[in-house]
Amino acid sequence: MNLPFQPPLAPMEAKHVDALPKGGGWQFEPKWDGFRAIFFRDRDDVYISSRKELAFARYFPELVEAIKTLSEQRVILDGEIVVFTPDSRGLDFDALLQRIHPAESRVRRLASDTPASFVAFDLLGLDDRDFRPEPLSERRAALGPVMRDAASPIHLSPCTEDVDVATAWLETFDVAGLDGVVAKRLTSPYRSGEREMLKVKRVHTADCVVIGFRWAKDQEGIAVGSLLLGLYGQGQGDGQGLVQVGFTSGFTQEARRDLVAVLEPHREGKSEQSPPGQQAVSRWARDKDLSYEKLRPELVCEVAFDQVTGHRIRHGAKFVRWRPDKPAAACRFEQLVRPSTVDVQALLS
Repeated sequence: MNLPFQPPLAPMEAKHVDALPKGGGWQFEPKWDGFRAIFFRDRDDVYISSRKELAFARYFPELVEAIKTLSEQRVILDGEIVVFTPDSRGLDFDALLQRIHPAESRVRRLASDTPASFVAFDLLGLDDRDFRPEPLSERRAALGPVMRDAASPIHLSPCTEDVDVATAWLETFDVAGLDGVVAKRLTSPYRSGEREMLKVKRVHTADCVVIGFRWAKDQEGIAVGSLLLGLYGQGQGDGQGLVQVGFTSGFTQEARRDLVAVLEPHREGKSEQSPPGQQAVSRWARDKDLSYEKLRPELVCEVAFDQVTGHRIRHGAKFVRWRPDKPAAACRFEQLVRPSTVDVQALLS
């Protein structure tokens, strides 16, 4: 490709902080929940580089064609690949995951059934110029003209230098797929692979039934590795609709040992099958042991989390406290549902 530098490229990343930075010198953007990607375009030749520097173009043929509609013939853009929900009021990460499929026929069908979009937020190269050494303020200023004739499914991410506006995004844009705000220094060059940016995530809490646990690796009978979390009211699994929605781990070694005694009175024996609500075979780790130690639905704990995909807490939840005052039957799936009144595509326009 005749570009200032060649693919692939690791994107610049963000580290988690608890609050948005104060004072001037920052640019803020919504945090999009999708696949980070860098698009390299040299006229009709398009390469999509993933976060792990893998080639993604074959999975998103509709975006390969869409990026060619930009007036700029030789350009390198950093951004996020997303899939909008049918009503445009959120992002569907489950549908996005399904797009990574080895079968060409399946890829083409999904490109039509669940088309992806690309949200650009940084300019890394244009014609013969490498923009990576330039400050973000200059990169963003040059990105606007590049995206001036962009049309769906190619979008320009909104941004602001006003921390009050960014704070309002955190407080009011409670939308599936918009789970926080990213802060970038206006003076910063683009540092590939480094955690130069800051991200603040919106945190939610839920009271969940502890439906089981798994032992810590090589410490069966000695220390607990993770607690399996369940809620009522979604699906038709065991326990009148009680299904697994996630897990919590990250306990100290002392706490792992202490949990053995806490859980012992509630044990029901080992299950060789995966918990209700969890896929019996993991697509990404087919040889993984999904058996677990079952517990009677009696213990309730409060957990904190940031993202929900489908009916599951996507990442490991953080244990907050036990809730002996909360009946298990009151732990309902509705705690994870976040109705949205925001049209996400309208935000992009």
